[in-house]
Amino acid sequence: MFAKNMGQTDRIVRAVLGVVLLLLAFAALSGVWAWVAGIVGVVMLATSAMGSCPPYSLLGINTCKTK
Repeated sequence: MFAKNMGQTDRIVRAVLGVVLLLLAFAALSGVWAWVAGIVGVVMLATSAMGSCPPYSLLGINTCKTK
């Protein structure tokens, strides 16, 4: 499992954006853009729920405040 590397603010922003993208995918967009928005929305919600972002690990970014 990935180490937590996302802080609380980062997780909240990702969750909100993920929900907005999913709403757009199902309600307002069509075609390829709906698929793109849906996939990105699901990924954002998943990373928010896990508290870990694999690209952050690769780039050495850590927004999580650890003791």
